[in-house]
Amino acid sequence: MARTLSGSSRVTVLPLLHTWPDQYDVIAYATTGDFGQTAVIGRLSVPQLPDVALMDIAARHQPTRVYGSSGGSAFAEACWLICVGWSGRSVPKPRTREFHAASWSLELDRTTELKQPMYGHDRLHVGGFTLDDPQLMDQALAVLPTRATVS
Repeated sequence: MARTLSGSSRVTVLPLLHTWPDQYDVIAYATTGDFGQTAVIGRLSVPQLPDVALMDIAARHQPTRVYGSSGGSAFAEACWLICVGWSGRSVPKPRTREFHAASWSLELDRTTELKQPMYGHDRLHVGGFTLDDPQLMDQALAVLPTRATVS
Protein backbone atom coordinates (compact mmCIF):
# COMPACT_ATOMS: atom_id res chain seq x y z
CA MET A 1 0.00 0.00 0.00
CA ALA A 2 1.36 3.40 -0.98
CA ARG A 3 2.17 5.88 1.73
CA THR A 4 0.53 9.30 1.52
CA LEU A 5 2.26 12.47 2.66
CA SER A 6 0.40 15.71 3.19
CA GLY A 7 1.31 19.28 3.88
CA SER A 8 0.53 22.91 3.40
CA SER A 9 3.13 25.08 1.72
CA ARG A 10 3.97 27.13 -1.31
CA VAL A 11 3.32 25.02 -4.43
CA THR A 12 4.68 25.73 -7.89
CA VAL A 13 2.90 24.00 -10.76
CA LEU A 14 4.40 23.87 -14.24
CA PRO A 15 4.12 21.99 -17.51
CA LEU A 16 6.97 19.58 -18.16
CA LEU A 17 7.91 18.86 -21.76
CA HIS A 18 9.39 15.39 -21.37
CA THR A 19 9.42 14.03 -24.91
CA TRP A 20 10.07 16.32 -27.85
CA PRO A 21 8.13 17.86 -29.48
CA ASP A 22 4.77 17.69 -27.72
CA GLN A 23 4.51 15.21 -24.84
CA TYR A 24 3.89 17.12 -21.63
CA ASP A 25 3.01 16.40 -18.06
CA VAL A 26 2.01 18.70 -15.22
CA ILE A 27 4.25 18.64 -12.16
CA ALA A 28 4.19 20.34 -8.79
CA TYR A 29 7.12 21.39 -6.60
CA ALA A 30 6.72 21.92 -2.88
CA THR A 31 8.89 21.60 0.19
CA THR A 32 8.42 20.18 3.62
CA GLY A 33 10.40 19.97 6.85
CA ASP A 34 11.28 22.65 9.36
CA PHE A 35 13.43 24.56 6.87
CA GLY A 36 12.09 23.18 3.59
CA GLN A 37 14.96 20.70 3.45
CA THR A 38 12.83 18.02 1.78
CA ALA A 39 11.78 18.60 -1.82
CA VAL A 40 8.44 17.21 -2.98
CA ILE A 41 7.99 16.75 -6.73
CA GLY A 42 4.78 15.22 -7.94
CA ARG A 43 2.98 14.51 -11.15
CA LEU A 44 -0.60 15.71 -11.30
CA SER A 45 -2.95 13.16 -12.77
CA VAL A 46 -4.25 14.39 -16.12
CA PRO A 47 -7.00 12.01 -17.29
CA GLN A 48 -6.09 12.12 -20.99
CA LEU A 49 -2.34 11.60 -20.43
CA PRO A 50 -0.64 8.26 -19.75
CA ASP A 51 0.90 7.79 -16.31
CA VAL A 52 4.66 8.31 -16.60
CA ALA A 53 7.05 7.88 -13.66
CA LEU A 54 9.00 11.06 -12.97
CA MET A 55 12.20 9.16 -12.18
CA ASP A 56 11.93 7.50 -15.62
CA ILE A 57 11.58 10.91 -17.26
CA ALA A 58 14.64 12.09 -15.33
CA ALA A 59 16.64 9.01 -16.37
CA ARG A 60 15.88 9.63 -20.07
CA HIS A 61 17.51 13.07 -19.71
CA GLN A 62 20.83 11.41 -18.80
CA PRO A 63 21.35 13.32 -15.53
CA THR A 64 24.61 11.53 -14.73
CA ARG A 65 26.20 13.64 -17.49
CA VAL A 66 25.51 16.73 -15.36
CA TYR A 67 25.48 15.43 -11.78
CA GLY A 68 28.02 12.65 -12.19
CA SER A 69 27.69 8.95 -11.50
CA SER A 70 29.57 8.79 -8.18
CA GLY A 71 26.33 9.26 -6.22
CA GLY A 72 24.53 6.68 -8.34
CA SER A 73 21.84 7.13 -10.96
CA ALA A 74 19.08 7.64 -8.35
CA PHE A 75 21.04 10.60 -6.93
CA ALA A 76 21.50 12.14 -10.40
CA GLU A 77 17.82 11.63 -11.27
CA ALA A 78 16.74 13.20 -7.98
CA CYS A 79 19.04 16.17 -8.57
CA TRP A 80 17.63 16.64 -12.07
CA LEU A 81 14.04 16.65 -10.78
CA ILE A 82 14.88 19.07 -7.97
CA CYS A 83 16.55 21.35 -10.51
CA VAL A 84 13.42 21.29 -12.69
CA GLY A 85 11.17 22.20 -9.75
CA TRP A 86 13.49 24.78 -8.22
CA SER A 87 14.23 26.51 -11.54
CA GLY A 88 10.53 26.45 -12.44
CA ARG A 89 9.90 28.40 -9.26
CA SER A 90 12.91 30.70 -9.57
CA VAL A 91 12.38 31.61 -13.23
CA PRO A 92 8.70 30.92 -13.91
CA LYS A 93 7.59 30.32 -17.47
CA PRO A 94 4.38 32.02 -18.70
CA ARG A 95 2.12 29.03 -17.85
CA THR A 96 3.57 28.44 -14.36
CA ARG A 97 1.14 28.78 -11.42
CA GLU A 98 2.13 29.68 -7.89
CA PHE A 99 -0.08 28.84 -4.91
CA HIS A 100 0.86 30.12 -1.46
CA ALA A 101 -0.06 28.06 1.60
CA ALA A 102 -1.89 25.42 -0.45
CA SER A 103 -2.83 22.12 1.16
CA TRP A 104 -1.63 19.11 -0.81
CA SER A 105 -1.05 15.38 -0.68
CA LEU A 106 1.49 13.12 -2.36
CA GLU A 107 1.01 9.43 -3.00
CA LEU A 108 4.62 8.47 -2.44
CA ASP A 109 6.38 6.44 -5.12
CA ARG A 110 9.95 6.94 -3.98
CA THR A 111 12.20 8.80 -1.55
CA THR A 112 15.82 9.56 -2.37
CA GLU A 113 18.28 10.66 0.30
CA LEU A 114 20.81 12.96 -1.35
CA LYS A 115 24.53 12.46 -0.78
CA GLN A 116 24.96 16.23 -0.66
CA PRO A 117 22.48 19.13 -0.51
CA MET A 118 20.94 20.20 -3.80
CA TYR A 119 19.25 23.62 -3.96
CA GLY A 120 18.94 23.50 -0.17
CA HIS A 121 17.36 20.03 -0.13
CA ASP A 122 18.78 16.85 1.34
CA ARG A 123 15.91 14.52 0.38
CA LEU A 124 13.38 14.14 -2.42
CA HIS A 125 9.91 12.62 -2.28
CA VAL A 126 8.38 11.76 -5.68
CA GLY A 127 4.89 10.56 -6.51
CA GLY A 128 1.37 11.50 -7.50
CA PHE A 129 0.48 15.04 -6.39
CA THR A 130 -2.96 16.41 -5.57
CA LEU A 131 -4.03 19.85 -4.39
CA ASP A 132 -6.77 19.52 -1.78
CA ASP A 133 -8.75 22.50 -3.11
CA PRO A 134 -10.62 21.43 -6.29
CA GLN A 135 -10.49 24.99 -7.69
CA LEU A 136 -6.72 25.11 -7.30
CA MET A 137 -6.47 21.67 -8.86
CA ASP A 138 -8.45 22.90 -11.90
CA GLN A 139 -6.12 25.92 -12.20
CA ALA A 140 -3.11 23.63 -11.92
CA LEU A 141 -4.30 21.31 -14.69
CA ALA A 142 -4.90 24.35 -16.92
CA VAL A 143 -1.12 24.85 -17.29
CA LEU A 144 -1.03 21.94 -19.77
CA PRO A 145 -0.37 23.42 -23.23
CA THR A 146 -3.15 22.96 -25.74
CA ARG A 147 -0.65 21.49 -28.21
CA ALA A 148 0.17 18.60 -25.89
CA THR A 149 -0.23 15.11 -27.34
CA VAL A 150 -3.20 13.29 -25.91
CA SER A 151 -3.38 9.49 -26.01
